[in-house]
Amino acid sequence: MDTKTFQEKIQQGIPNELPQPKPYEPHINHAPKRKEILTDEEKKLALKNALRYFEPKFHAELLPEFRDELENYGRIYMYRFRPDYEMKARPISEYPGKSEQAKAIMLMIQNNLDYAVAQHPHELITYGGNGAVFSNWAQYLLTMKYLSEMTDEQTLTMYSGHPMGLFPSHKEAPRVVVTNGMMIPNYSKPDDWEKFNALGVSQYGQMTAGSYMYIGPQGIVHGTTITVLNAFRKIKKETQGGLFVTSGLGGMSGAQPKAGNIAGCITVCAEVNPKITKIRHEQKWIDEVHENIEELIQRVKTAKENSETVSLAYLGNVVEVWEKFDEENLKIDIGSDQTSLHNPWAGGYYPAGISFEESNKMMAENPDLFKEKVQESLRRHASAINKHTAKGTYFFDYGNAFLLEASRAGADIMAKNGIDFRYPSYVQDIMGPMCFDYGFGPFRWVCTSGKTDDLQKTDEIASDILEEIMKNSPVEIQQQMADNIKWIKGAQENKLVVGSQARILYADAEGRMKIAEAFNNAIKRGEIGPVVLGRDHHDVSGTDSPYRETSNIYDGSKFTADMAIQNVIGDSFRGATWVSIHNGGGVGWGEVINGGFGMLLDGSEDADRKLKSMLFWDVNNGISRRSWARNEGAVFAIKRAMEIEPNLKVTLPNLVDESLLS
Repeated sequence: MDTKTFQEKIQQGIPNELPQPKPYEPHINHAPKRKEILTDEEKKLALKNALRYFEPKFHAELLPEFRDELENYGRIYMYRFRPDYEMKARPISEYPGKSEQAKAIMLMIQNNLDYAVAQHPHELITYGGNGAVFSNWAQYLLTMKYLSEMTDEQTLTMYSGHPMGLFPSHKEAPRVVVTNGMMIPNYSKPDDWEKFNALGVSQYGQMTAGSYMYIGPQGIVHGTTITVLNAFRKIKKETQGGLFVTSGLGGMSGAQPKAGNIAGCITVCAEVNPKITKIRHEQKWIDEVHENIEELIQRVKTAKENSETVSLAYLGNVVEVWEKFDEENLKIDIGSDQTSLHNPWAGGYYPAGISFEESNKMMAENPDLFKEKVQESLRRHASAINKHTAKGTYFFDYGNAFLLEASRAGADIMAKNGIDFRYPSYVQDIMGPMCFDYGFGPFRWVCTSGKTDDLQKTDEIASDILEEIMKNSPVEIQQQMADNIKWIKGAQENKLVVGSQARILYADAEGRMKIAEAFNNAIKRGEIGPVVLGRDHHDVSGTDSPYRETSNIYDGSKFTADMAIQNVIGDSFRGATWVSIHNGGGVGWGEVINGGFGMLLDGSEDADRKLKSMLFWDVNNGISRRSWARNEGAVFAIKRAMEIEPNLKVTLPNLVDESLLS
């Protein structure tokens, strides 16, 4: 019997004696089997790559086991080495180590893999179908061991889930530097990910999965709430009694029904996976589950008649919903989609007319046919949406590559010019011009004490500061300020916490800096424990993504990635505790470069200095790029930033008279 304590298990890393094999647990939500992608010689290489984590004396026993995993699941996860202790974020004081910053990172890693948070916890996948924290359990064990040994004079280097090692650095340097999927550009096609991930040499970190900053669906509930509210404002309709139709309940997409409830509308969200649907219902992120389309239609009609606020999950394919609602002439006010279409051939999107189980089998055993069925379904999906938009539905792409993959499938979703999509990205229409251009983005924090009282105190601090800022804020950002104050005041009652004691709100540089400073002072006074600051990569500066975050950049530079790279480099020498840069994210490998950070506030003067330097840069880097693209809101915001900070001097664009160009 293993009598080691939690701390001792962390410190041992890869055990000296092999643990017993662990049975496959069918009640856990597992990743689908990946398709056959490696040649026989490449399979040998994948096995050699996996076995190098272990002493040669174990190779003969582990080899057949790893070979079976590769054949049965398409990956080598090393299930045998999955820890026996509960996977969850513990109070920071319970982690072993010499560095409080390293302990905070261990807490955040465990939160990403918490069963209540992670989409496929046994495969180390947090969300999006393939957004991994690590590729295998040996990487997890070794990383946690390194973090438990680290001092504030070292930096851990992470290569796509693999801990390359601890290197000497200094206390001003990041404690961890993470890269995920940073391929040579010509090797960033979907099958390249399949191949190099199967070889164990690269991984898809999504955004906050591989950067240890995921806080459950709450992380996107707020952004979705803002999007839904402003989508209804855009069509000049009250949310009460309005109908929002979408799909996806896994990972981030699980936020949609909760956001619909907060916004006050009727939400219909389709999902094909019964396990994740059950989880979201148990977590009270959805109010009702319906499996019969006719019953769903009647329920929606009743909700409309009574102007209800209710979220309805449909356990089935969303294409059926769009098509049946059209036949019934049931008016959809706003519509979108948040299936994981960045990962269309490996479980991110399921074709209509084929069962969930049959689809999982087909994608592994007959991937060409599966791709054909997915593209056929996308054409049907788009066709049904077109029928609704002809009746007045406002449809927007929610940055999940729906329009991109639909266009590749030959769906009728192109604009008349044959270049643009028929429908806008939500960033183009809402988040870009209203939030990102003005510097507002998903600022978040985690109370490392694990105490609900600490979270409540930070909510109160943030609310007070936003109300004070709003008194003198310009009219251009009054709506953003009001939405955020309403959000943070209702955060407790909406029961948004899953996993760690975390919170998110959209704030600009001024708000982030003042809130963070107030947190640090409260820590110094002993009123709350240490706090980890972070954000989603889906932000003002962190991500270059031409079909999402930078889709409202119209000077031709939306296909460049200078901003994301500059952002993570700048964060690293301005005081971030850890930084990350990824290829991939929510719209697919090769389609986006995105970066993130984490920062521990410990009440020190060092933390106070770093937060002011780093948070100011982290936001204004993106505003300056957006202003150079001639975005009106960003020009306003960067001019205001330069008035506040005399050391900021940004090149401003000169506008050209359009008549000169005709």
